[in-house]
Amino acid sequence: MGDWTSPERRFSQLGQRLLTAAVLIPTGLFVVWNGGWWLAAACAFFGAIMAWEWAGMSGHPRGGLIGLATSLFCLALPLKMPAVLISIAVFGLALTFASRAGNVRIRSVSVLGWVYVTGMAAGLWVLREGPWDGRAVALYFMSFVWASDAAAYFVGRGLGGPRLLPQESPNKTWSGAIGALLFTAVCGFAAADILEVNSVWWIATGFALSATAQFGDLFESGLKRRFKVKDSSNLLPGHGGVLDRVDGLGAVGILGSIALLLVPDLPGALGLS
Repeated sequence: MGDWTSPERRFSQLGQRLLTAAVLIPTGLFVVWNGGWWLAAACAFFGAIMAWEWAGMSGHPRGGLIGLATSLFCLALPLKMPAVLISIAVFGLALTFASRAGNVRIRSVSVLGWVYVTGMAAGLWVLREGPWDGRAVALYFMSFVWASDAAAYFVGRGLGGPRLLPQESPNKTWSGAIGALLFTAVCGFAAADILEVNSVWWIATGFALSATAQFGDLFESGLKRRFKVKDSSNLLPGHGGVLDRVDGLGAVGILGSIALLLVPDLPGALGLS
């Protein structure tokens, strides 16, 4: 990422990041490994926090209502009843927009936020519970996102260089972005060897996962710029808020689940059917 942060502050931030990751990663692995209601409960909990964070950034004073709608939607996912999910979605959208909280612009942006954060939670659910080896898909995809984040952080901090999109996220550099892409490609080659499948598919998937995760990160950074806030909240030491931590993973959840559904042969090509 390669900004001009002092070395002392960099090490302090790194320590906070590692401590937070030491708590979040085992939690994420546990709920993904077990799936089902465990995953639904985790999506409901963190989804509600993300909805509350979005409300805070966008100026909607009723973040609790938005969070409640997200939680209800996530808790209904294991039921696999489209009518129930659609009803809750309509309820959530109406509740978010119709509540007498802020002007039309604020409520419209909050509706977009509800769709965004709920879509991230639903995408992660589909990755784990879809018609493929969901546990393996979710764990591999999560690992690639974490690998991409780590590579971008350490390569960017170490090499520095030109900034990627200074107007959106001034701390990210081209060296970090390229380093993340190359590292996930190497991870893809290793995954193909483990699963004994054609490495081309996994190398391409590694690139795609890293690019998607970085896009999600930049997208959320751009939103924060427009909302004129540094972090979505200060709940997670070293990371800011939950949205700041899962923006890349959420993007992978949305686009990854869509790709797997639209290309039925993809799980088999990756050895994850």
